[in-house]
Amino acid sequence: MKVGVLIELFKDTVIDERFQELKDMGMDSCQLVCWDRDILHDDGAALAVNQAAEKHGVHITAFWCGWEGRRVWDFYEGQLTLGLVPADYRADRLKMLMEGSDFAKKIHVQDFATHVGYMPENPYDPKYQEVLTACKAIVEKCRENGQNFLFETGQETPVTLKRAIQDIEKDLGKGNVGINLDPANLIMYGKANPVDALEVFGEYVRGIHGKDGRYPTDGHQLGAEVPLGQGKVNYPAFIAKLKEIGYQGDITIEREISGEEQKKDIRLAKEILDRLLG
Repeated sequence: MKVGVLIELFKDTVIDERFQELKDMGMDSCQLVCWDRDILHDDGAALAVNQAAEKHGVHITAFWCGWEGRRVWDFYEGQLTLGLVPADYRADRLKMLMEGSDFAKKIHVQDFATHVGYMPENPYDPKYQEVLTACKAIVEKCRENGQNFLFETGQETPVTLKRAIQDIEKDLGKGNVGINLDPANLIMYGKANPVDALEVFGEYVRGIHGKDGRYPTDGHQLGAEVPLGQGKVNYPAFIAKLKEIGYQGDITIEREISGEEQKKDIRLAKEILDRLLG
C-alpha cells in the first residue's frame, strides 16, 4: 500500500502544477475528481492530464466523476438530490457518468467511481430496482471501456451495498464492480464502523480514501469531516484489517477544505499513514 492524494479537476486547474505539488509532498499517485461536465468533452484537458502524468511520473488510480443538478449533503434534502436515486435527475446524471467513463478512458484510468446516492435498504422498494438498472448501464459502459465501476461508500449500509453489487453480478457476471471505500463517510453518515465494514464487503474494495470524520449528533446533518487522526476512524485497526484481507491498492488522502490548512492536514495525514503502513 502507498499513500496518494485526491486532486480536483476544475476549468482553471493547471494540472502540471498540481502534480508537482503532489510530488513535492512525497507522493506519486492520486485520484482525479471532476464535477465539471465541460471538462469531460475537452480533449485538451485529457491531453494535459496525460502529459503531466508522464512528466511527473504520477499514477492516477481512479477517476471520480460527479454529476450535475442540485445536491445537498444532509439526511433530508440529500435523499431528494444526491446521486442516481432521485428520478428527476437520474437520466441526465447517468448520461454524464457515461461521458465521464469515456474521459477516464482518454486518460488511461481503469477505476471509475461515484456516489450513487441513498440507495434504499429495502430491496423491494421500487427505487432500489430503478437505481440498480441505472448502475448496470454504467457497469456495462465501464466494461466496454476496459474499466471497473466503483461505488463510493457512505450513503448506504455495507449490507445494502454488497447486496447491490451481488444483484448486479447476478445479471452481468463478476469482474468489474467494486468499492471505493471512504471510511470517514461510513461514520459521518452513521452507517457503519469501517473496520467492521471490511468484514462485509472487503473483497470488493479497490480504492480507499484517507479521510476522517465524526458521527452525526442529530438526525438532520452529517457528522463533521476532520483532519485524519482527529476523528472516529480507528486507523491503526483499519490499516491492520486492510493488511489482513490482502488489500494492495493505494490510500488516497482527502481533506474537504482548501488553502494552506488543507495542505498542512494532508502532510500530517501522510505522516500518520506512512507510519502505520511502515
